[in-house]
Amino acid sequence: MRIRIVDAFTDRPFSGNPAGVLLLDSPAFPDAERLQEIATEVNLSETAFAHPLPPGGEADWALRWFTPATEVDMCGHATLATAHVLHTTGRATGTVRFTARCGILTSTAHADGSLTLDFPTAPLRAETAPPGLAEALGAEPVSVHDTGEHTGDLLVELRDEATVRALAPDFAALVTHSRRGIIATAAAEDPADGYDYVSRGFFPGVGIDEDPVTGSAHTALAPFWSARLGRDDLTGLQASARSGFVRTALRGERTLLTGSAVTVIDGELLTTF
Repeated sequence: MRIRIVDAFTDRPFSGNPAGVLLLDSPAFPDAERLQEIATEVNLSETAFAHPLPPGGEADWALRWFTPATEVDMCGHATLATAHVLHTTGRATGTVRFTARCGILTSTAHADGSLTLDFPTAPLRAETAPPGLAEALGAEPVSVHDTGEHTGDLLVELRDEATVRALAPDFAALVTHSRRGIIATAAAEDPADGYDYVSRGFFPGVGIDEDPVTGSAHTALAPFWSARLGRDDLTGLQASARSGFVRTALRGERTLLTGSAVTVIDGELLTTF
C-alpha cells in the first residue's frame, strides 16, 4: 500500500507540518486498532486515512486522523495533505468533499497549486485562566477562550509576539488544562512581515508536545483575530521550528483555510490490514 509524507502549509520541503497520507481502496476503514498502530509507527503529528465513497452521496471520501497516541475529531494539515495527494495523483479535481467526525469538510484546488479547506468555525467562549496555566505555559495570559467540542483547546492570548516565540512550556503540566491542547497567540509585531498574528500549538494530551502548523487551531484563531483587527481575511504564522503560514477567511459559521503542500516521501507500507 502506498504511503506518502506530505509537508502541509508550506511550498517547500522540510518546513510546515508533515502528515502521513494513506488512500485506501476498501469501501470501509479497517479496525481502529490497526490504524492507530500505523499512525504510531509513522510518528507524525497526524496520519490521515481516507477511502472513496459511492457516487451521489454528500461526500466523496471518508477521512480519519490519528496522532501517535489517539484518534482526533478534526485536523487541518492532514486534510490539506490528503487533498494534495488526491489532486497530484489525479484521483480528484476541483472540489473534494470529505466526511469526518466533525462533519462535512471540503477542499478546493487552485491554479497556483494551493488548496482551500472549508471547516466549521470554532465557537469561542471567554473563560478565566485556570490556576496554574501561566506557570505551565511560562507566560501570563491576557485572555483565555475555550474553542468548543471539536478541538477542545484553550486559546490563550499573550502580551506580544516575542512572548509567544520565547515560550518553553512545562508539557506535563499543560496536559491538565484542556481536552486537547493550548494555542498561544499574539498580534504580529510588524504586519509588514506578511502575517497578521502569530501562534504556537501545544498538544501533549494527544501525544504532540508542539505541533508545527495546526490547521484546526486556525478555526479559532480566525474569529478571534478577525474580531480584533476588523478584517475577515487574515494570514497567520505558526512560529514553530518548522514554521508555516495559514491564510484564514472568516465566513460566519465556516472558516476557510488556505495553504500549499508538497510531497516529500512516496513509499510502500509493507503490512496488511
